[in-house]
Amino acid sequence: MTKKQRKILYPIIFFLGNILMIWQITIYRKTVIDLSILFKIIIVTAIIFHVIDIKNYIKTYNYGLIMSHIYGAMHYFFGVGFIVCSLFMFTNYYIGDTTTVTETYEIVDRSSMPGNKHNRSKRQPLIRIRYQKKIKELVFSYQYYKMMEFYNTVELETRKGYLGYDIIENKTLKL
Repeated sequence: MTKKQRKILYPIIFFLGNILMIWQITIYRKTVIDLSILFKIIIVTAIIFHVIDIKNYIKTYNYGLIMSHIYGAMHYFFGVGFIVCSLFMFTNYYIGDTTTVTETYEIVDRSSMPGNKHNRSKRQPLIRIRYQKKIKELVFSYQYYKMMEFYNTVELETRKGYLGYDIIENKTLKL
């Protein structure tokens, strides 16, 4: 691959990784998986690609040795690491089992978070439950905020993901 081709490819990988990470956040909220697993995937992938490809990165950009390693590590972390992590999450989510199971869980804790960019004042309830001995945060629509303290349980409809991590298909607050 020529230097000119690499100068095009590296930014594409970087931006693709960041775009996929935004989409992955939505899938993460619907998946019961420990965040540390995803960080490990990203870090290990970044280290592997850094070792394999740093010589090409140094040849492509004239940053100097130390800055090339720093920028290269950022590129591999945010670009390649996020792409591999997204592929992991998408595989679990989209190829998973279709059979669902419905169970009810007690609410462990309640809090709230600001709404989206245009509706910051419309706070969204953040409900925590104990799901398979782990705390899982569930974000609900702002319409549930005023009655948040009155809900006692959450009914979850879940299915098994392809890689074994449960996926939340539907969630309902119950009084």
